[in-house]
Amino acid sequence: MNNRLVLNNETKFNDAIKLLDLNGNGVLPVVDEDEKLLGLITDGDIRKAILNNYLDLEHIINKNPHKLHVDTSRNQILNYLKKIHRRHIPLVDDANKFIRVFTLDEIDFNLKPNWVVIMAGGLGTRLGELTKDTPKPMLKVGAKPMVEHIIDMFVSHGFTKFMLSVNYKAEVIKEYFGDGSKFGIEVKYLEEKKRLGTGGALSLIDIELNEPFFVTNGDVLSSLDYEKLLEYHKEQNAMATMCIRKDSYQIPYGVIEVDEENNIKAMKEKPIKEFFINTGIYVLNPQVLNNVPKDEFFDLPSLFELLKHEDENIKSFEITDYWIDMGKPSDYEKIQKDLSE
Repeated sequence: MNNRLVLNNETKFNDAIKLLDLNGNGVLPVVDEDEKLLGLITDGDIRKAILNNYLDLEHIINKNPHKLHVDTSRNQILNYLKKIHRRHIPLVDDANKFIRVFTLDEIDFNLKPNWVVIMAGGLGTRLGELTKDTPKPMLKVGAKPMVEHIIDMFVSHGFTKFMLSVNYKAEVIKEYFGDGSKFGIEVKYLEEKKRLGTGGALSLIDIELNEPFFVTNGDVLSSLDYEKLLEYHKEQNAMATMCIRKDSYQIPYGVIEVDEENNIKAMKEKPIKEFFINTGIYVLNPQVLNNVPKDEFFDLPSLFELLKHEDENIKSFEITDYWIDMGKPSDYEKIQKDLSE
């Protein structure tokens, strides 16, 4: 529904609640009497206002919402929503007149059969006090836990079947997601009785997999196109694909190259070294599970080494989209800032 709230001197707080309920998508556009977009009100805004007993609409409205032109293509809208990590956006014309709200819910997804395994059992010790009572994947980023943002990105590409590997404070994650039905997804749990690593947890999969499946760390967020990644994996006839990302490091000294006789051959002042890093996102064929030891600590890079030794076809896929690993408090602060912009 595309009901909107016309803001004037007679508009009441209860009017916003009624229209939000009629829309049924958690968002209410606010317009002036000329139908020009003034802002948005969400379910979350209403809940905060009620809890704080502050019912002045002028202060509840988000007056600087993300918006796009009504002629923007669907693919462009989807890419933009992925970039800003939102599920809805108002569309306006050249005069800023509100036309409608585009939501991910209105898309007829071709739901994929592939499972997504999210490693959510880590201790998060580098985050210190932040993870004393909360498992790292459940730290709030904006209004949602980090792992829910990861799930949302996969869902936006039609992947709705998830396995969450849990260990540290597993009950917090299980209580939040349950079987996934309230989020419109399917959730199963791989319960580690002891820490098994990013590879060892795969030995707990107890259902038959007939399609390639994703594995991602529960503390990395990316806007990459997961459908494109899966397509690449299949086209390359790969047994396993690792997502990589280019990084660089500037050596803070002049670097000197010498030969065997100590003659100076070259001098480079504070050179920048470029290299690829493992992003913690993978696509694997079901057959690789035969290489995962039972009830042992085993990391996924070790699986790739094993597959390489067996001359299996293992590939890399470079990520050039947004990507961040929430390993340190400074990373957590950056993600909060990125998602608020």
